[in-house]
Amino acid sequence: MKQEATILIVDDHPDVLLAARLLLKQHYQQVLTLDDPFAIEQTLQQQQIDVLLLDMNFHRDAISGQEGFFWLKKVRTLDPAVAVILMTAYSDVQLAVEAIKCGATDFVSKPWQNDQLLTTVATALAHARDKQTLGQLTRQTQGLSQALNHAGSDSKTLLGQSAAMQQVFDIINKAAQTDANILITGESGTGKELTAHAIHQQSLRANHPFIGLDMGALSGSLFESELFGHKKGAFTDAKTDRIGRFELAHGGTLFLDEIGNLPLEQQVKLLAALQNRQVTPLGGSKAVPTDIRLICATNEVLPQAVAEGRFRQDLLYRMNTIEIRLPALRERPEDIPQLVEHYVSLFCRKYKREFSVDASLLRQLQLYPWPGNVRELAHAVERAVILSEGSSLNPSLMLAQAPVATTAPATIAEPTSASVSQTMSPQAATEPTEPLFDLEQVELQTINAALRHFQGNVSHAAKALGLTRGALYRRLEKYGL
Repeated sequence: MKQEATILIVDDHPDVLLAARLLLKQHYQQVLTLDDPFAIEQTLQQQQIDVLLLDMNFHRDAISGQEGFFWLKKVRTLDPAVAVILMTAYSDVQLAVEAIKCGATDFVSKPWQNDQLLTTVATALAHARDKQTLGQLTRQTQGLSQALNHAGSDSKTLLGQSAAMQQVFDIINKAAQTDANILITGESGTGKELTAHAIHQQSLRANHPFIGLDMGALSGSLFESELFGHKKGAFTDAKTDRIGRFELAHGGTLFLDEIGNLPLEQQVKLLAALQNRQVTPLGGSKAVPTDIRLICATNEVLPQAVAEGRFRQDLLYRMNTIEIRLPALRERPEDIPQLVEHYVSLFCRKYKREFSVDASLLRQLQLYPWPGNVRELAHAVERAVILSEGSSLNPSLMLAQAPVATTAPATIAEPTSASVSQTMSPQAATEPTEPLFDLEQVELQTINAALRHFQGNVSHAAKALGLTRGALYRRLEKYGL
């Protein structure tokens, strides 16, 4: 059975090329020949060469071997992973030693013994495979520091005890054990990236990289550079080679967030990479094989986008072998106490503080519709942990943007203040309830607390409040602060 490898023979003697090719093609899938060393560069750009047999003398009566050393150094620059075997009819020990010092894997004399040449090539191929593996790991290591900018593992927990979340967990458990492509849908802030992490951690690829990318933030050449990588000089700012996310995720999981925002032109390129299981770096000509498990996420209704001509149907089929829909937080208010407990514990550790959560506050939180879902809840808890005083979290800090009622019905379909009043019984409506907050007063108190905590630093206060500096300045002007 032939080995999967590509051998290139470069010699200016047709008989040598023919003899070497006839011998090696019995053992290797592809054997290429060149009679002109100036064609080496183009061949290396177009093909993945594993072993190169290179003659040392290409001019009549030349015996110094300097041409061979020149092309050896050229190959080492073009592709260091290629194993080079130098060949010459004018061999001596000193020449062989010099060849090895210059980076050759081995050295053979012409005419060769067939068994000896086969052994030499087999050894060189094993060496090339080791260098290719090491090169892949090195490139991945160099690129991972740029790609893995995620929060600590404590914030990556997907939580929920509701029936809706139990159904999600069940699908995750089943899907994770396969290599099927997965599409995660749901509103912003529902935990799509956390779900992707959970799938990866339970999969057979868990020991390999998880690489994420927000597709909505990419444009034109940046899309190809980020996903497929680029070569030095491919565009103005390409000062070095860069490995793309496909290659970084090799063996692991590639998570493409906000896939619905991808323009049609880029959808075509992504589809081609998925179908061919290989990518070509921007500015390069050699394809790089990839082995990834694809997980995509979107808050758009993609079938509608397909109907409107904004999304390719073939790409949708390619990436949603399994679809997981994440429920909005308002659809699972029974999970809010568990989520609040988790985030209070997380942010108390982070900011070295200690707080308890009153039952009445939890009831209020369950009545708020949380349009920003779990992300909004986490931000509200963090803000309250930073700014609250005393031993309990300040409700006005947690609910600074929320219209709040405090008597919860047994079930909540759409927990807004209007729907709450409609579902209360007449008896409940006459019972005393806690007063609604004056929202402007709450906002003023929250801003004052933030400014005091950050000693008047508007940038830090705005970040803690979830506002831009401009938005905070407008409120300062509104309240005359």
